[in-house]
Amino acid sequence: MCYPPCSRKDGDPVNRNAIHTLLQWKVRKDRKPLVLRGARQVGKTWLMKAFGDACYKSVAYINCDAEPLAKALFTADYNVERILFSIQAITGVNPEPGETLIIFDEIQEAPRGLHSLKYFQENAADYHVIAAGSLLGVTLNQGESFPVGKVDMFDVHPMDFEEFLEANGEESLLQMLHRRDWALIDTFATKFIEQLRCYYFVGGMPEVVFHFVANKDLNEVRQLQRNIIEAYRNDISKHSSKAESVRIGQVLNSLPSQLGKENKKFLYGVIKQGARAKDYELAIQWLVDAGIVHKVSRVREVLAPLKFYEDLSAFKLFLLDCGLFACMAEAPAKQMLIGDNVFREFKGAFTEQFVLQQLVAMGIAPYSWSNGTSPAEIDFVIQTADRVIPIEVKAEENVRARSMKTYIDNHPESHLKGLRISMKGYVDQGWMENLPLYGLFAIGDM
Repeated sequence: MCYPPCSRKDGDPVNRNAIHTLLQWKVRKDRKPLVLRGARQVGKTWLMKAFGDACYKSVAYINCDAEPLAKALFTADYNVERILFSIQAITGVNPEPGETLIIFDEIQEAPRGLHSLKYFQENAADYHVIAAGSLLGVTLNQGESFPVGKVDMFDVHPMDFEEFLEANGEESLLQMLHRRDWALIDTFATKFIEQLRCYYFVGGMPEVVFHFVANKDLNEVRQLQRNIIEAYRNDISKHSSKAESVRIGQVLNSLPSQLGKENKKFLYGVIKQGARAKDYELAIQWLVDAGIVHKVSRVREVLAPLKFYEDLSAFKLFLLDCGLFACMAEAPAKQMLIGDNVFREFKGAFTEQFVLQQLVAMGIAPYSWSNGTSPAEIDFVIQTADRVIPIEVKAEENVRARSMKTYIDNHPESHLKGLRISMKGYVDQGWMENLPLYGLFAIGDM
């Protein structure tokens, strides 16, 4: 299903940032068929159609789940000429090289569909092809031949805070952020915090944002979020065995409790008493592959490359969207939208969830650091082209970052400069910079 785009107050469609990535793909000389990955309802269908309508002469769209003829599209053979003729028969569009965007939506529902992309790359590279599927990651692990090296991959995530601001008609605030005028941004802190509260509650699922912008109905927001979560639960039942679906559901249900702890390390005992890693490892991986959760592994040292120091036995799990998390946690709208409760309560769970979501949207894979022998912990650790950055997340203005300061002081040879993300305005303290939560995008400058 393609949901309508979010709209500005003047009614013009809001462009998702991902459109720019698709434009870059379109003009690449070494372009391959593009596979969009992402959880259900993050906006993959809308993104493909909007991109096709804006940038191509025509669009040949096939939903491989809803179109009966698509089931047999690739079963006879991989003859691209025959497939192109079949696409024309199904859609009424004659695909033209470079002029037509061919879209295979829910491609996992068409037998051998994924593998067929190899032959477009090898035998029909002039044709522009995009494919997407809600549970593509899961599908890849179920034995279907995947065209490794023959496709480009792109991950689609919920709308980030910048996209939310634009959708909600706050272009002036967005422009202010992009100018990096921190003194002016501080002046409008109250306005930014108001929008941040809304984003915590609404989240970034496109359908939910669209209806919030249109109607400002909080009950409708919650119902739409419940519908999405229920759709995920149905997918779990549909695409896993009965025993495995129970375990997957248990992991998912435990997330509010896991993140509500002071130490947000994932504990199997929170799922149920006596739960063991070997019983739930596949369930966790299923949720990760489906794009429903993000796994943040611990690193033993804050050094590049972080992957070298990854401890696979210790990790945090976050939901893909802060609005869905708020819905699962049954957080009341009054607490989240009025006063400072959302920042002072919930042990910073929503704030860490928010930061994780924004980092992922920027294409950053975060880790965390903790000391197994003490309570010391650094919330996130990221790696840029130039440096490793330890990140402390503070839900309010109480911004003492003792663990990070201690780690940096004890490792002078690493030449670390920390980053604190909090409700305070921008400040550079030498050993550390502070970014306001709503200015997190500026991390891309570091």
